[in-house]
Amino acid sequence: MSWKKRTKTRNFSLKKSIPRYLLFKYLRFDKEQPFINLSMFLAFLGVCVGLCVLLVAMAIMNGFDKEFQKRFFVMNYPITIIPKFYTKIDDSLVKELKLKFPHLLFSPYISTQVIAKEENRFEGGILFGVNFEEEKKINDVVAHALKDENLQSFDILIGSGLMADFGLKKGDKLSLIFANLSPSGFSLIPQTKRFDIKAHFSSNLAFYDKAYMYVNVDTLRKILGYNQDYDGIHIYSKNAFEDIEKLRQYLKQDYISIGWWEQNQNFFSALELEKRALFIVLMLIILVASLNIVSSLLMIVMNRRSEIALLLALGTSKAEVKKSFFALGMLIGGSGMICGIILAFIALWILGNFDIIHLPADVYGTSKLPLDLSVLDFFLTLIGALFIIALSSFYPAKKATEVNILDTLRNE
Repeated sequence: MSWKKRTKTRNFSLKKSIPRYLLFKYLRFDKEQPFINLSMFLAFLGVCVGLCVLLVAMAIMNGFDKEFQKRFFVMNYPITIIPKFYTKIDDSLVKELKLKFPHLLFSPYISTQVIAKEENRFEGGILFGVNFEEEKKINDVVAHALKDENLQSFDILIGSGLMADFGLKKGDKLSLIFANLSPSGFSLIPQTKRFDIKAHFSSNLAFYDKAYMYVNVDTLRKILGYNQDYDGIHIYSKNAFEDIEKLRQYLKQDYISIGWWEQNQNFFSALELEKRALFIVLMLIILVASLNIVSSLLMIVMNRRSEIALLLALGTSKAEVKKSFFALGMLIGGSGMICGIILAFIALWILGNFDIIHLPADVYGTSKLPLDLSVLDFFLTLIGALFIIALSSFYPAKKATEVNILDTLRNE
């Protein structure tokens, strides 16, 4: 090997060793300035705890979001078709849709508002008239409640909330007051019918468990005086966002197709806004922790000005000095991120496998804390934390290269 090549190789290895030397030198505990190491440790701890809290909070928010979507998806149905203007929904339309969209499941229904009466107690609700064989295919709550049972003429399926409030049990009678009037002597009074309680369902949502009731569609037709028409069609779809557009194009302007997300749009918009606000607020924790990185690196720069000036005077480039301090800041913040991720996954595992937090099922729809950390949220959190740490490391590294060599060596 020639002398020039040996010289280039030696210079290259020296340039690589200078940032590494400075990095490990400034990481060592300084007995004269212990507050610098304390500030570095607080920066590490702040990034670690901040990232852990942020990941756990995102997992909880996603878990509640998915749980609410699941509940609303089941009880509100993916897609609902209702008639528009003077059009009607009958069996011929249902058969036509089944032939055109064989991958979808259809359950036509009739609905009316009723008042449930038990002695001196009253409770408002919605009564659905359905074909139970078809309803079981699209509604898991109804299918689980009925299993192999079939409801006859005046049998009724009610929610567990109404059953508990009225103190009812299977086989009892339940009186329902309808909005349509029937003549009685010289006056008109609301029509009242008594039903046999065949079974009860539980959706773990208090509103539905109190308000929703199901009877046979032919029975409700007789009570309301319907012909063979329906009020609407409930549809189950695995890909509701695409199928609703196909249904709208096929049905044109005669019918209205409504997705479950449109029926509860304000609720889910509020959840999404809350999630974004929580992400921003918790990201501020990492931002505050990164200020310790700035302060600790600036303290090192001010304390080691003479060393930095001497290195620059001996030929060390500003880029190498900047790289050394930038790497030091990234090492503090990066190690905090790694420990934060590990702590977050440990916390999620503990919360997911042990019943530490018990929730009221009638309020939240589940008694277990729902957790779901999405890949998108995970990487967005990492990118945001890396950006803050890199920004916090860049300024002190830049200040280190602005040391005045002559003044510093003359005075210090």
